[in-house]
Amino acid sequence: MKITVVGAGAVGATCADNIARRQLAQEVVLLDIKEGLSEGKALDMFQTATLCGFDTKITGSTNDYAKTAGSEVVVITSGLPRKPGMTREELIGTNANIVKGVTDNILKHSPDAIIIIVSNPMDTMTYLSLTTSGLNKHKLIGMGGILDSARFKTYLSLALDCPPNDIQGTVIGGHGDTTMIPLTRLATRNGIPVSQFLDAETLEKVAADTMVGGATLTKLIGTSAWYAPGAAVAELVESIVRDQKHIFPCCVALDGEYGQSDICLGVPVVIGKNGWEQIVDYKLTDDEQAAFNKSADAVRNMNDVLKTLDM
Repeated sequence: MKITVVGAGAVGATCADNIARRQLAQEVVLLDIKEGLSEGKALDMFQTATLCGFDTKITGSTNDYAKTAGSEVVVITSGLPRKPGMTREELIGTNANIVKGVTDNILKHSPDAIIIIVSNPMDTMTYLSLTTSGLNKHKLIGMGGILDSARFKTYLSLALDCPPNDIQGTVIGGHGDTTMIPLTRLATRNGIPVSQFLDAETLEKVAADTMVGGATLTKLIGTSAWYAPGAAVAELVESIVRDQKHIFPCCVALDGEYGQSDICLGVPVVIGKNGWEQIVDYKLTDDEQAAFNKSADAVRNMNDVLKTLDM
């Protein structure tokens, strides 16, 4: 099996490193437009194989999509990262052309690939790839909800002063500071609702911290995060290549589910060898559904920007 990661920046390189260390493929191809960047990072990573105990071959390529041919899974991280004070919406104009070009080139060489979108604004980039590529909707997945949920569980574990792996929690909706919806009602600690441990005010703060989790890191380090996004991608890829059928919140095409259509938005889905295989209905409350509808409206507003571009 071959897996390609497009974009050798911090996020893409960390994705490739995580995928290689988990031995999810015989070969990982890291591709970038910048001369020598992917080759250098790939060689550096490959030199850790004997130290970290993996056998995955890691290959770098400068814009040579022929080397990606036959990839079963492709991760697209290409595009400008967020800078401090920049919204995901402001990235649309630049990143739309990049993501469309990458998607087109990938499908020329790997027409049956499952494509994972990480580039921001992720919901809009996923929708763009769906509407311009003709790809089967089940083979196109936006990663954001897994990352947002990891941040949600982290903040819950800090509030509870307990191990992060004791926590189950899910974030749905758009992958944005004002569009994501941490489902505090469904969050649990070892099967017990977290509301039995935390008061409403604390849960509201956890949800608020989660929603600005990406912006918080951008402010602290001056660019987008990469460790958690890389691990989140690897988790998603592993469920695909090992057909694990994990339920993850991912950005997928909706056709009436959760009351929405003609949009790609974060909902819980079963992930297996065929991509996303089933949307799971969480039976939202009226307030949660209203928040989801509001999130969808905001994402549609971002999607409308695509109509002003010459794609």
